Amino acid sequence: MSRRSAVKSKAKAPDASGIGPRQPCPCGSGKRYKACHGSAGGAVEVAVARPFEGLAGERELIALREFVPSGTAVLPLVGQEREITLATVLPMAAAALVRADGVAYVGLQVQTRSSDISRDLARAVRWALTAEAGDVLTVVGPDTDAGDKPERLQDLVDLDAPLEASVHGDFSWWMPEGSEPSGEVALSLERANSAILPTERIGPAAYWVDAGDKAHLRWVRPEPEEELLAALARLHARGELALGEGSRYAGSFRAHGLLVPVWDLDRESHAREWTEAVDQLGTRLDAALASLADEPLTSDERRARDGLLGRQITIR
Repeated sequence: MSRRSAVKSKAKAPDASGIGPRQPCPCGSGKRYKACHGSAGGAVEVAVARPFEGLAGERELIALREFVPSGTAVLPLVGQEREITLATVLPMAAAALVRADGVAYVGLQVQTRSSDISRDLARAVRWALTAEAGDVLTVVGPDTDAGDKPERLQDLVDLDAPLEASVHGDFSWWMPEGSEPSGEVALSLERANSAILPTERIGPAAYWVDAGDKAHLRWVRPEPEEELLAALARLHARGELALGEGSRYAGSFRAHGLLVPVWDLDRESHAREWTEAVDQLGTRLDAALASLADEPLTSDERRARDGLLGRQITIR
């Protein structure tokens, strides 16, 4: 090997982390490793795979973070006088803001600055607790608590308190009642409203979405992935996985450590017409999960599981 080839090979070789310089940085920045944490003095932070684990509202947080277009939920803070409302999207994609009337919001669908979404949200909450009316936090800044254990959302809230999510048909809640948007906020509001897909919550962490040509059910489930897939496969092998006429199981995606099964639905049916079918499917799914301890998957069910595995993607 020539000296030039040797130098070139050395430059492309993975470092002690096992990550090649041209590979995507594991921090999720979208940059190549060599231009991010692989640069001189950089340090690799492995992304937290399940950032909301331990929270009773974990599933609703995932839904609000990933696919609910316009939604809010009051955060169950402990020992704080100011109420903080989590929101899917804020004007100009802000990380947090305090409206002119003093209502404080923290955005969920924002770019993260660290490997832990929970940590970034905790920083935004801390900012919102003391911010003045009219203040806006455009992005969450770097750690200011170096040397100490950084706060996470789990450190600020009642872990056992459910998260009561509200879904809105538009983003009019951005503005205090009786006020009119102007300037960049008005443009941001117009763009946000035009992009909304009609969405309704029809059960715990279960959302009906009208995507135009068809509707979908997206249902964030709490079970470990392997167990859930086995139960879904059992129902599929029995012909019990659909929600009724005009529906079919479409696949699933992983989001923040949990699996989100998706069903295609006939959009001519109103969202509420699927509520009973979702409840019934939940009952069948619970029974299938309970049966796994005593009844291993049959050959037909294993084939069904393999088919379901082929319809999975990961978005976070």
